[in-house]
Amino acid sequence: MISRRTFVAAALVGAARVIPAHAQRATPARIGFLANGSEATSTPAVEALRRGLRDLGWIEGRTIDIEFRWAEGRTDRLPELAADLVRAKVDVIVVSGPPAMTAAQRATPTIPIVFVVLIDPVALGFVRSLARPGGNMTGLASQFEEIITKQLQLLTEAVPNVARVAILQHTSAAPSIMSSAQAAAKTLGLEVLTLRVTREAEFESAFKSAKSAGSGALLVLPSPYLGAQRLRLIELAARYRLPASYELRLYVDDGGLMSYGPSAADLYGRMASYVDRILKGANPGDLAIERPARFELVINQKTARALGLAIPKALLNRADAVIE
Repeated sequence: MISRRTFVAAALVGAARVIPAHAQRATPARIGFLANGSEATSTPAVEALRRGLRDLGWIEGRTIDIEFRWAEGRTDRLPELAADLVRAKVDVIVVSGPPAMTAAQRATPTIPIVFVVLIDPVALGFVRSLARPGGNMTGLASQFEEIITKQLQLLTEAVPNVARVAILQHTSAAPSIMSSAQAAAKTLGLEVLTLRVTREAEFESAFKSAKSAGSGALLVLPSPYLGAQRLRLIELAARYRLPASYELRLYVDDGGLMSYGPSAADLYGRMASYVDRILKGANPGDLAIERPARFELVINQKTARALGLAIPKALLNRADAVIE
C-alpha cells in the first residue's frame, strides 16, 4: 500500500512536470522591442505580438517584461537604441525591417534576434538560408519580389487606363526592391517615375514631382521609415489627388486607398512563437524562417470617393476587406 506521504510527493513531482517551463522562471523573461516608429504608429504590431504571447501562456508583468525602444522614424537612432537593449540584458530582441535588423545584429552576436522583414533576408546577407538561418537571427520574411507584379496589377485595375505610375522608395531600402518594381512595371507596359526620399521634409516635393510628371497613381514601396511616417504620406496622396497603393493594411486603416500584402497582425502574432521557442531553449539559428500564411487586399471606399474614383465592382468583390 502506498503511504499518504509517498502519494503526495509523487503528485507534486507529477504536477511539476506539467507546469510550463516559463512559469518556473525565478524572474520574468525580458523581451527587447526595437521599433522604427513611435508608440502611436506601432500599436497594431505591438498588440499582435502581445496577443500571440498571451495565447502561448506568457503573462506580461509576471512571466515576461517588454522593453520598448522607439526610433520615432529616425533610423540614425537605431544603433544606440539596440546597444541600450543589449546593456539592459534582454533575453531576445524583436525587430522589423533591414535598418533595425542591421542595428541589432551589429549590437550583439549572441542575444537572439527575431525579425519581420518584407523582402528576402538571404539576399540581404542577414542569414545563410531560410531553412537554417544560422547565427543569432530568425523570423518571418515576405516575398516582395514575388508580389510586386500583383500589387501593380491591382493598382491598374483600381485606376483604369493609368499609363504612368510613380514609385516612392526610402533611400535606406535595398536597391533590389526598386529594380523589382521597375521590372514588374515594364512587364505590365507601365511608365515609371522613380522617387527616392531620405527624410520627411522631402515628401512633398516628391508628390509635386509625381503630379507634375503626369503620374496617374502612386506605389509606396515597403519601408519601416515610410510606415512610421504613413499619416503624412496619406495626407499628401489626398491633397495631390494621387490614388496610392501600399503593402500593408495599416495604411488603408489610416486612410490610404488600397493595399496588397501580408497581414502585419498575422506576422507579429506568429513572431510570438519564435520568442516562445527561444525562451524555452531553442537556438534561433536552427529555426526555419517562415513565409506569410496569407495575403490580403484591402480597399478604402471612403478614400476612393474623395478622389472621385469608382473602384470596379469586380475588384471590390475580390477584396478581403472594404472600408466604408
